[in-house]
Amino acid sequence: MPLMENSRILVILPALDEGRSIDATLRGIHEALPQADTLVIDDGSRDDTAAAAQAAGAKVLRMPYNVGIGAAVQAGFQFAARQGYTIVLRNDGDGQHAPQNNPQLLAALSAGTADIVIGSRFVGAGDYGTPRLRRLGSAILARLLSLIIRQRITDPTSGCAAFNQRAIALFASAYPHDYPEPEAILIAWRSGLRQIEAPAQMMPRQHGSSSITPIRSVYYMVKVILAILIELLRKTPSA
Repeated sequence: MPLMENSRILVILPALDEGRSIDATLRGIHEALPQADTLVIDDGSRDDTAAAAQAAGAKVLRMPYNVGIGAAVQAGFQFAARQGYTIVLRNDGDGQHAPQNNPQLLAALSAGTADIVIGSRFVGAGDYGTPRLRRLGSAILARLLSLIIRQRITDPTSGCAAFNQRAIALFASAYPHDYPEPEAILIAWRSGLRQIEAPAQMMPRQHGSSSITPIRSVYYMVKVILAILIELLRKTPSA
């Protein structure tokens, strides 16, 4: 697999109460991409997430309280920018992103045709069975974003992606906090960054359960659409 020469790679994983799954998640990442460092952003966990991550060989940032997924991920980008990492890979701490996604996303990024490679569960056969209502909401958001940026988007809520140094710098200074993944696509487009999608495999959650209920899915979709429309009125951030 072609890699960028002299690259420093960091995998960032926001995590909340993932003490039971973070060790296996990190072991899978280290096995699939041994040249990468890992950073777990412990977003106010009440369990042993931070200790388990450190024991598994990861660097750990501990938020003083639950700041939310967007702020946690931005902290990871800020850490990467300040420590001189040239590539960031984003995974979730619950282990739902297959470890082999990372070298595949890295290979796509190393081709040099994009600043951001988004791992899509809807490209290829990577979706393990997203609930119907959530899939419908994702399709509506994907259609809206595709119309706005004039580029086909299939998985606007993916938390699995790869970023080059230009994208790291942008998101270290301007990253959405409320609905980060779809808004980040819009921010990157407005800032002139190139984005592509690549196949990504999702796996069933091993521990715990998702907090997104059918009612919350509808509420989330409506609020994200409003957030996207408001983002179009804001000043364009600089990359």
